[in-house]
Amino acid sequence: MAISLSVVLLLAIILVVLLRGGSLKAGPAVVAVLFGFFLASTGMADDIQRFLDSIAEMINSISF
Repeated sequence: MAISLSVVLLLAIILVVLLRGGSLKAGPAVVAVLFGFFLASTGMADDIQRFLDSIAEMINSISF
């Protein structure tokens, strides 16, 4: 849950920055949000979540 919330927060911040910077207009942003919302209710949601979890684990295992 913590990783999901962090990703959602990060993407929300990026979306706000893009909207305020003029790089992204409100219409396409709404379409992208709705696409993500409806994609989450499909059968692909579990595969996407596993992919994101594996990326998070890979990043977490990197030692500097």
